[in-house]
Amino acid sequence: MPVAVIGGGAAGLMAAEVLSQRGVEVDLFDAMPSVGRKFLLAGRGGLNLTHAEPTAALLQRYGESSAALRDALLAFDGQAVRGWAAGLGIETFVGSSGRVFPQDMKAAPLLRAWLHRLREAGVRFHARHRWTGWAEDGTLRFGTPAGEVTFPCDATVLALGGASWKRLGSDGAWAPWLQARGVDIAPLRPSNCGFDVAPTGPGRSSWSDHLRQRFPGQPVKPAAARHADGSGRQQGEFVLTDTGVEGSLVYAFSARLREEIAAHGQATWLVDLLPQHTEEQVLAEVSRPRGPRSLSTHLKSRLGIQGLKMTLLHELLTREQLDDPHALARALKGLPLVLARPRPIDEAISTAGGVSFAALDARYMLRALPGVFAAGEMLDWEAPTGGYLLTASFATGRAAALGVMEWLAGRETAREG
Repeated sequence: MPVAVIGGGAAGLMAAEVLSQRGVEVDLFDAMPSVGRKFLLAGRGGLNLTHAEPTAALLQRYGESSAALRDALLAFDGQAVRGWAAGLGIETFVGSSGRVFPQDMKAAPLLRAWLHRLREAGVRFHARHRWTGWAEDGTLRFGTPAGEVTFPCDATVLALGGASWKRLGSDGAWAPWLQARGVDIAPLRPSNCGFDVAPTGPGRSSWSDHLRQRFPGQPVKPAAARHADGSGRQQGEFVLTDTGVEGSLVYAFSARLREEIAAHGQATWLVDLLPQHTEEQVLAEVSRPRGPRSLSTHLKSRLGIQGLKMTLLHELLTREQLDDPHALARALKGLPLVLARPRPIDEAISTAGGVSFAALDARYMLRALPGVFAAGEMLDWEAPTGGYLLTASFATGRAAALGVMEWLAGRETAREG
């Protein structure tokens, strides 16, 4: 019988490739009309495949999960991802931030080449097949436009994604089915997400009407940020939304901010509006006599603070703080944004939580379900944007497929014995 791969994202496609290359019959099922939809969405602004930093540094991007992911990532790191793309005829380049992109920045050509290679290897694709668990005889159950169908197989790789971007197929519906069969599942939570700010004044739900009407969707740049205790400083940019903040700089802090909010009801994020200046330089400039000039004119001429940055100062500081050079300088180098909640999980780029690594053996097989393997974002790990999400999805998809091969070989040996 064939091996079933459920989920047509990065992890599922990689598992199908590794298995088919080794002569295994593979049937790949996806709930959507076509595979790779989130992959294509990720490439809308330029497909960030991986990161060029050394593997030891790359491993650290996975935080508490780095030890669990270590073997998979060592076997298929950023350089391996680039070599794999080259094998599909897709040359890559390293951007100024170390992120790796296809030369044309597009996801569609890579996906087309990949699917062509998979079909040539004999992988059979089944679109509009939504997995709904197992039948009484152990076969897989799928809901299709024509009704329910079942599918017998030798082994199954689950690569169903997390719970973000439900419209692209990742809805987390699998979690209760696995929990019912004894699989430990950590609650799914938003990761690489935006946040709502706490009310910034009396009678407000978030930002003032003035700020929401004038600046929604506008970037704050250049900027840097750090946690309230001063740790984790990073430089980048973020965007104001109607209710708060989002963007790459926010995503880099999202895991810890989310946990602080869960523990304390809110989290404070410090934004450096002048990352190119030292604290001493800022204090010296704001302390200069400004004569008849307004504060806005003075800050614009001396430090280039204007527009959205100036509005944020008025939004978050009292008149007394604005008039106190020391308080103003501190705010320019660490403006406190109090965050009330992460945005809903379906808006997040990725999710935390999922199948715990304790529920897997070294082959990525579920201990409670022999012959069933899991990979990709449905596992309990998270990482910042920058190519790390795709890299771990590729690596765990590959590791699960090799685990299938090892398990099938062991079962065959036992039969022969």
